[in-house]
Amino acid sequence: MKMKAAGSQLKHTVLLFIISLCFNSSYQLTEKQPCQLCSGTVQNDTAVGHFCSQSAGRIDRRCCLKSDNRTDSERIIGLDLSNCSLTNVENLLGASTALMIDLSLNPIINISDTIFQGFVELNYLILPQDLLCLGGNTSWEKVEVKDGNRFCEGQKNVCNQTGQLSITCPENSLCGPYGPGFFECSCAGNYHGYKCLREGVFPSLNVFASLGASTVVVTVLLWVTQRRKVKPL
Repeated sequence: MKMKAAGSQLKHTVLLFIISLCFNSSYQLTEKQPCQLCSGTVQNDTAVGHFCSQSAGRIDRRCCLKSDNRTDSERIIGLDLSNCSLTNVENLLGASTALMIDLSLNPIINISDTIFQGFVELNYLILPQDLLCLGGNTSWEKVEVKDGNRFCEGQKNVCNQTGQLSITCPENSLCGPYGPGFFECSCAGNYHGYKCLREGVFPSLNVFASLGASTVVVTVLLWVTQRRKVKPL
C-alpha cells in the first residue's frame, strides 16, 4: 500500500509540475507584450517617468517594472503608450498589475471598459480628452480635464464599504473589486461551485490532474505537428 501511495503522489507531483511549467511559459510570453505595443521608451519628463522614478522602478521600453517581493519576479507598475498613434486598444492583459497607465495623445476613437477588467491596482489613468474615464466618473475619486487630456485618479471600490455580502452577489459569496466599474463575486469559506452552492473542500487535485493530462496531450500533439512540418535536407 505504501508503494502505491508513493507512486500516486509522485504522479500528482509530476502533473502539477507540468501544469506550473505550462502556465509560467504562457505568462512569460504575454506579461511584457504591452511594453512592445509602441516604439521608443519611457521618458523621464513624462507622468509615467516621474512615477517610475519615485517608485524606484526600472524602465523597459514603454513599461516601468518593479520587483515583486511575493514572487521574486518583476511586474509592470507603469505603462506609457502616449503618442503612439493608437486608434484602438484591444489587449493590455499583461499590464493588469499597473498602477499608472498613460494613453494620451492618441487618436483613439473608442475604448471598451472590459479591457480593464482585473486591473484592481490601477490608480491613475490618463486618456485623450474626448474619452470618458473607464467605468464612468463614479468609478474614480477625481476626474479632471486639462492640457487636452482626461485624468482619472483614485479607482473606487464599487462593492459596499463593509466588505460583507453584496446584494448583487449570490449567497455564500463576497464582493471584491475587479477593475474600474467592475466587481467579482468570490465564494466565501468552504463554499464553491455554481453560485457557491456547494460546501466542502474543492477537489483541486483531481481537477488539476485532469487539466495536466490534457495539457500534456496537447503539447505532444503540437510538438509532433511541428516536427512533421520540418522537411529533411
